[in-house]
Amino acid sequence: MLHGNEGGASGAAKGELTVPMAWLYAEYIADELLRTGDLMPPTSFEFRAGRDALALTIFLSDAGDELSGIRVVSQLETWSSLTAYDQPWQAWVRARFREREARGAGHRSPDLRLAAAAWRWLEETELLAPDLDAVPVPEEEDGPQVWTPAWQLGLPLGHLAIHLF
Repeated sequence: MLHGNEGGASGAAKGELTVPMAWLYAEYIADELLRTGDLMPPTSFEFRAGRDALALTIFLSDAGDELSGIRVVSQLETWSSLTAYDQPWQAWVRARFREREARGAGHRSPDLRLAAAAWRWLEETELLAPDLDAVPVPEEEDGPQVWTPAWQLGLPLGHLAIHLF
């Protein structure tokens, strides 16, 4: 069984399984950061949105396509700045995908395929969330809600999880 980056430009040798370790490791780190922050139940869609947004940030911020366990703590500041409220995270994700695909010359690694699936879910899924722009109505217990793209909920959760770590 080969790691996702071994086996040359074409991936694994014929008949061998290529394991997307870089993506799985990014997902593991994101999951651990969110669980440590204890912001919401791990079974919720909001948790998934936070994990996927944070995993994308972790995976796409690594230029070498492979994460090193030693660098996790040193990368927290980078991940925090990428997920900050005033940053164009969505445009950054799209640009990083374009760079990775151009570098792969038509071959999409298993890591990149899993990252792209997570990105599709974050973009195409909408979750019901509090409408922070609405004027509160005293009679409403939870306040007004609005359907929001999953990445817009997941990104601040990931950012907060980094700060709580």
